[in-house]
Amino acid sequence: MVTQDTRSAAAGTRPEATGPEGTGAQGAQLKVRIVRVSVAGAATLVGAAAGALGLVWVLYERVLPFSGVLGFWLCWYVAFVLLYAAMAGMQWDRRDVVNKVTTVAFGGAGVAVLAIVFGTDLYTLVRGAPAAFHANFWYQSMSLACPQGPLDIGGAAHAAVGTLMQIAIGTALSVPLAVATAVFLAEVGGALARPVRIIVEAMTALPDIIAGLFVYALFVLTLGLQKSGLAAALAIAVTMLPIIARASEVVLRLVPGTLREASYALGSSQWRTVWNVVLATARPGLATAIVLGMARGIGETAPVLIVAGFSKEFNFNPVSGPMVSLPLYIWGYVHVLGSSVAPLYIVRGFGAGVMLVLVVLGLFTLARKLGGTAPGELSKRQRRQLARQGDQV
Repeated sequence: MVTQDTRSAAAGTRPEATGPEGTGAQGAQLKVRIVRVSVAGAATLVGAAAGALGLVWVLYERVLPFSGVLGFWLCWYVAFVLLYAAMAGMQWDRRDVVNKVTTVAFGGAGVAVLAIVFGTDLYTLVRGAPAAFHANFWYQSMSLACPQGPLDIGGAAHAAVGTLMQIAIGTALSVPLAVATAVFLAEVGGALARPVRIIVEAMTALPDIIAGLFVYALFVLTLGLQKSGLAAALAIAVTMLPIIARASEVVLRLVPGTLREASYALGSSQWRTVWNVVLATARPGLATAIVLGMARGIGETAPVLIVAGFSKEFNFNPVSGPMVSLPLYIWGYVHVLGSSVAPLYIVRGFGAGVMLVLVVLGLFTLARKLGGTAPGELSKRQRRQLARQGDQV
């Protein structure tokens, strides 16, 4: 008779040590670890990468009339995937080849995206380090700095204040409308659901400058609103609204229908089910949707340029006077002033880029923290409360 230990030994794994109640001998089951990368697989991967690098270098630099870093690495990636597929086909069967090539292709694409992101951040940090390493850059404005002035005078704090105020007002205006739209599309529906969804999807591809022109024509020219931080926040809210609404609708549709049915079975109304069950379950996903909308709005330059104006001083009043933001500060000092007035303005612009990266990182971290844990997962505070209750019992 073939026992469990014999079958486990034939499969090349260790048998699980069982205890009195189906648990392991030490109170836990032994986990079987499957080795995903073998020596042959690693050698094939490294060999394909090195071979593709040498092949593309010879063709790209010596034979073909091509140039450019981006084209070189793009050609290397294509050659690497093809060469790896050919080498894998010599060793494994068709199913393993498809699995390995797909894994390597998508994994390589992910590594390429990470490399581009980190490369961009590193380049910004290197170019902006001379300005960012001065303490005054983080708390002073440019009101006292001249074009040829040193970096120890002036900063981008006024642009950071403008960015925070504009994104805060834009988020406060867009999030309630976007979530309400998502609830209508996912939970209410009806005859208007289809045209509303079409409009939201069309607004997702709306050019940013159209939002700025809309706010400028309606609120500045027609209603008499000044060029200010509020006008910029309205333009940012227009660009954030469809992103948050579309992502929130997808998140709400992922909530299991059994939770809604259980709430209705207990006698809850539709609005109470949506408020206490659907939105509470989808809170982490809604936080992600808000983060996506903030990522779209915090980097806007064209709408802010049209409706906010440009200023070198602090402005804490969002309804009066021009208010500059970090993207507009970067555009102005790198593209406009830096090339024609003073090279040090380019350094200040890259320093503002470093500040923008840190501001975005802080806002995203705060949004993820407010989003809470995944559905069904207890937070640290809830686990501490349960532990205290268990100790008292």
